[in-house]
Amino acid sequence: MATTEHHPPPSRLRAWMLEGLSDMGKAGGRQGPHAEPQPAHEGQRWWRVMCLTGVDYFSTLGYQPGIAALAAGLLSPIATIVLVIVTLAGALPVYRRVAEESPHGQGSIAMLERLLSFWQGKLFVLTLLGFAATDFLITITLSAADASTHLVENPHLTGVLHGHQMEITLFLIALLGAVFLKGFLEAIGVAATLVGIYLGLNVVVVVSGLWHVLTAEHVVTDWTSALTTEHGNIFVMIGLALIVFPKLALGLSGFETGVAVMPHVEGDPGDTEEKPTGRIRDAKKLLTTAALIMSGFLITTSFITTLLIPENEFKSGGQANGRALAYLAHEYLGNAFGTVYDVSTIAILWFAGASAMAGLLSLMPRYLPRYGMAPHWARAVRPMVIVFTLIAFLVTWIFDANVDAQGGAYATGVLVLISSAAIAVTIAARKAGQRHWSIAFAVISAVFLYTTVVNVIERPDGVKIGACFIAGIILVSLLSRLARAFELRVTSVSLDPMAERFVRDMASRKMRFIANEPDRRDKAEYRDKVEQIRRDNEMPEQEDFIFVEVTVTDPSEFEASLTVRGEVMHNRYRVLTLESASIPNALAALLLHVRDETGCTPHIYFEWTEGGPFANFLRFFLFGQGEVAPVTREVLREAEPDPARRPRVHTG
Repeated sequence: MATTEHHPPPSRLRAWMLEGLSDMGKAGGRQGPHAEPQPAHEGQRWWRVMCLTGVDYFSTLGYQPGIAALAAGLLSPIATIVLVIVTLAGALPVYRRVAEESPHGQGSIAMLERLLSFWQGKLFVLTLLGFAATDFLITITLSAADASTHLVENPHLTGVLHGHQMEITLFLIALLGAVFLKGFLEAIGVAATLVGIYLGLNVVVVVSGLWHVLTAEHVVTDWTSALTTEHGNIFVMIGLALIVFPKLALGLSGFETGVAVMPHVEGDPGDTEEKPTGRIRDAKKLLTTAALIMSGFLITTSFITTLLIPENEFKSGGQANGRALAYLAHEYLGNAFGTVYDVSTIAILWFAGASAMAGLLSLMPRYLPRYGMAPHWARAVRPMVIVFTLIAFLVTWIFDANVDAQGGAYATGVLVLISSAAIAVTIAARKAGQRHWSIAFAVISAVFLYTTVVNVIERPDGVKIGACFIAGIILVSLLSRLARAFELRVTSVSLDPMAERFVRDMASRKMRFIANEPDRRDKAEYRDKVEQIRRDNEMPEQEDFIFVEVTVTDPSEFEASLTVRGEVMHNRYRVLTLESASIPNALAALLLHVRDETGCTPHIYFEWTEGGPFANFLRFFLFGQGEVAPVTREVLREAEPDPARRPRVHTG
């Protein structure tokens, strides 16, 4: 649509950093690594894709039992049963519905995005993106911290690496960033291998732990006696378990990732993009199987760790802190098996960080470029990897690479996303007229909202970190939107037959357009407008014009296609009508399209708008209107650098 500018060749470093960056200077360009994800032509079996989300979900076994023991003490198994009930009766039905409503991996954020428009919708999505960034980034830092804990506490290395957990954690994060800088492709095969080995080793640890519990009868009696002495009857225990349940919310992580990997699911040969029935069915199998496997491990691991590990070992500095199952592996199966378990845990935790980084690189560009709220370089993978890695360094330093300290921030991100998903499916069920489901989902939403609020009150670090991410995303997004305010952002222009006829007839003469803000649209309005334009520009009466009228739809939208319709008003005046998020952008795109189609340079005439320049700019930025004439010229100047080929803008 516009002439391409000639820039000096970039340096080798700059070219490497921005490799794959699409040419977004032209409206509609969406290539490159941050383009809207397209489904793969050939997917994978659902159980293999389950392993891809499993590196995030199942890897929480590395630290979840220890966190549960710290939060609930002797009540850890009972509180974990509550967690499992919420998982199977709450989170699982919600995300099975999300998979049905959003089968292309967009998740609950996209569902809520469709319900809201204008700026409040964009700000709401940006807020959810802030919590999603909290979830994924804390996944990276917490997983790296727990991996370093397993390394430092290994009996063969504890004397050498003791006191260096921060350095090891930062190294693991840096290594993760280096892999992505070189070029990372999610390998489902690697994920399946890691998950298979890790779960197999955990089965051995669980069976060994249960055997020791059953053969040492005093262990169970000691636990039940301590429970009765400390908490009284079973109803008090259940009540306390419900109270401490929000602290165990890390065990709910993985559902949002499970929906995000849906495009990798093979589905049926007859699946279409509009109706991927097989993919939805298999994604539900994926979610259900993962939830059942994790539920079984959560209950058994919380039971054996609570009964077999001394309480003081769970605390900071204790040998089971952040590595409860590894402690049992070394204690009951020997240091050789324990070391193999440590290596497996470190590998899956590190790969969980890789999965989270891939999620960040997919999630942020999925929304921000469409909103015009991403800097130009944010479409390239490598600069974003550096940004996310540096933020992960900062978070690790703030939390001193401590697993327990990051639990609140991680749980906050997880719970906000699950709560938003529950609300989204509640609204979807209500709109579908499914009264019983809408009531059930509303109850589930209330449970998750309660859990989120309690978690925020008890562990405010999570919402503080989330608020920092939200503030950063909104600030950068608005600055980017300001910087790109004058960018031509119409993806395509199409004219109906009547509009094409108007343009074709005008091409034989001088092409003159009048920008008109439609009011009454009566004969006097068009007549007075033509007379004023002729008078202000000292033009003869025989000059002919075409009116152009733009109706603003949703001014918060950034990119859109343009459909131009022609109509004859009052049997005399030719009018082109358009709908767009921005009047200046629509006019500029139309003029450039007409120039390219006819080879003639069009002229457009405006009236000056009353009001101060700053107020008019805000009207343009927020509502797509304002001082249209100078903004239209600025958009044309940026889109067409050659003044000789640029459409002419006249004001009077």
